[in-house]
Amino acid sequence: MKTVEREEAYLRAKKRVENLKGFYWNLGTYLIVIPLLAYVNYKTTWEDIKWFWFPLLGWGLGIIFHGFSVFGAHKLFDKNWEDRKIQEFMDRERAMTFKNKEGDSDHN
Repeated sequence: MKTVEREEAYLRAKKRVENLKGFYWNLGTYLIVIPLLAYVNYKTTWEDIKWFWFPLLGWGLGIIFHGFSVFGAHKLFDKNWEDRKIQEFMDRERAMTFKNKEGDSDHN
């Protein structure tokens, strides 16, 4: 591996580690702050409105998207996924066609 390629690989790996660290900080903060907000809500306005759900759901959704960006949502729907799904649908259709043909032959 050339020095330039090694340097580029190092920088990419370093960027991934920074992104991962950011995700873990975000998740850790969420796991600390949300229970505190729920406690404050419980002690103050629990009877009127349970407002802690708003930051819980909003921030939680943000964490989900952050996780997708760090761990790769593209892996969920990559080319292999598409190929597997196409094959699955073709197999299912083939099985249904075969099943229908068997049912038709039983009636003849």
